[in-house]
Amino acid sequence: MNPVDAFWHIANFFAPALGVGYLAAGMTKLLWRHELAGVGWLRLGVWPSAAMAAVSLLGLVVFEHDGKMLTYGAMALACATALWWAGFRSGR
Repeated sequence: MNPVDAFWHIANFFAPALGVGYLAAGMTKLLWRHELAGVGWLRLGVWPSAAMAAVSLLGLVVFEHDGKMLTYGAMALACATALWWAGFRSGR
């Protein structure tokens, strides 16, 4: 595998975490627009994306390949938890 192929392979591995993280942040910002008025887009998008990327990487290590349904379920749970942490925890 050459370096360009390796880059695209890694980028496509982390693309679902990044895309779903910012899509969920946008939907959360839309649904709770008054409560999240003071929370920035970057903060609300980085936390779930990073959490899902970490869970995806952990799923790859544990199951030795990606695409397991248990990993996707854990990614959804990590996304929801990270969105709560970034947007609704006290003391923000």
